[in-house]
This record gives sequence, C-alpha cells and structure tokens, in this order.
Amino acid sequence: MNVVQVSAVTFAIQSFVTLFVIFDPPGAAPIFLGLVADRTPKERRKLAVQAAGVSLLVISIFAIFGQLILDYLHISIASLQAAGGLLLLLVSLELLTGKDSGSTEARDKNVALVPLGTPLLAGPGAIVATMIFVQQVQNSAQAIGLVAAVLAVHIVIALVLISSTTILKVIKESGVNLLARIAGLLLAAISVQMLVDAIRAFIAQ
Repeated sequence: MNVVQVSAVTFAIQSFVTLFVIFDPPGAAPIFLGLVADRTPKERRKLAVQAAGVSLLVISIFAIFGQLILDYLHISIASLQAAGGLLLLLVSLELLTGKDSGSTEARDKNVALVPLGTPLLAGPGAIVATMIFVQQVQNSAQAIGLVAAVLAVHIVIALVLISSTTILKVIKESGVNLLARIAGLLLAAISVQMLVDAIRAFIAQ
C-alpha cells in the first residue's frame, strides 16, 4: 500500500512538472498582457481565470477522448500542431500591426477562448503529454494523482496570469503598445516553431 502511495505521488509530481514546463505560464504572461491591455482590471482577472478554465476543459476532453477523436477524424498530431501554428500566426500579426486594437469588435472577442485557452495554453504539446500520461496510468491512485497534477497546473496558470496584470498599472499607454508588439513577436515565433515542428513530423512519417 505504501509503495502504491509513493508511486502515485511520484507520478503526480512528474506529471505536474512536465505539464508546467510545457504550459509555461510565465512565458504566456506577456502574450496574455498584450491581448488584455485594453480591458479593465476586473475583465483581465476574469479573462485570466477563463483562459485557465478553457485550457483545463480542452485538456480534460483530450485526456478522456483524445485518441478516439483523432482516430475518428483521421487527424494526426502534426496536423493539429500545424493548425494551431497557423491560428497563432494570424493572432500575432494582429498584435504586431495593431489591427482592430481597441475597437468594439476587438473588445467583444473573448481572447480567453482563442488564442489563450487554446492553442496557446492547451496546445498540441500539452495535449499529447496529457494523453501519454493517461496511457501510463496503472491504478486508481495514479489516476487521482494525474487529475490533481492537471488541476494544480491550471490553478498556477490562473494565479500567474492574474498577478501579471499588476504590470499594466505601472506602465503608460506607450508601454502597453510596446508590450502588445513584443507579445505579437513572441506569439509569431511560437507559431513558426509549431509549424516547423509539424513539417518535420510530416517529413518523418
């Protein structure tokens, strides 16, 4: 019994650390700030929680039904990664060019759903890692440990995004614009890397 308990705790810790590195909440914070800079503090906090919630929902769905969904639709992980990369690239171009910035239409968009919740947070890497961990579960204790790890990671994500909004209180409008451009550049780099990885995967097939 003790061995199973230790194994479950170890499995949970390994899952948490791996998923935390893949989700990279500190890395997502600048992009989050660039997308919500024109929102009120209350809206920013709400979007931070929503982004973590959407990511948790997507990860949970793929953890339970992921392989079935991909097999049924004949979609490869590489295709999923390429689609996510293209979507992020479109968003990054809007941030870099300032397109629709501050407009009513832009403010009405729920960035917590796309691109924050998915594919930035719950992207192909996180989805695949979670599906692999699910396949490695050997008993109910490990299953509970994995669930706890996934929940803990998303709680940390929400806290990091919420705390990051304090930066917006000390920078002026010009600083917000600069932050949006930096966020766009980072998002463009992430999207290009996702596309490159997808192309490599296609070639390797």
